[in-house]
Amino acid sequence: MLSIDPSNSTERENYKLLIGSVVPRPIAFVTSVGPDGTINGAPFSYFNIVSSNPPMISISIQRKNGLPKDTSRNILQSKEFVVHIVDEQNVNKINETAASLPPDESEITKANLTLVDSEAISVPGIREAKVRFECTLEHTLELGGVEQPGVDLIIGKIVRYHIDEAIYENGKINLENLGAISRLAGNNYAKIGEVFSIKRPD
Repeated sequence: MLSIDPSNSTERENYKLLIGSVVPRPIAFVTSVGPDGTINGAPFSYFNIVSSNPPMISISIQRKNGLPKDTSRNILQSKEFVVHIVDEQNVNKINETAASLPPDESEITKANLTLVDSEAISVPGIREAKVRFECTLEHTLELGGVEQPGVDLIIGKIVRYHIDEAIYENGKINLENLGAISRLAGNNYAKIGEVFSIKRPD
């Protein structure tokens, strides 16, 4: 068994160990609105559930050269955003939004995605997702250093669910019909694959 001190590793070395080990990771496609009204869209795989009461989710957004990315800046300013689940039908278009674009250029337009109005917030979502969560900013943390934080941890409270009828069954989600895609390392992704059950002990 190897023993590695992360403080002696570079950021890239730590990154490779983490993304290769913490798998699979769900992918959040996040829409936000810039100060000039530009609709920003970007995928993030440092994403998960925080709480169900109230319903909250977290997204960790790495900074670039110590500066917040467009998504972080937009969310901190407007306090609103929409999170979509990436699936087999939209993953190729979502991948196009990962390109580095200027803040005044929309990834939504580049990927030819379709905007749809939200009901509880002002930020629109995209029609191509089977699941989307309208969120308000619950809390944010700057992590990674006092002088130059390297990460913006965004915690959002879900204020409206939008679920495709084709995946909704008696209050539950049909995972086969959802067809969620997860992130692995490098350029690799994964489908749900084989599912098995283990009964929890009493």
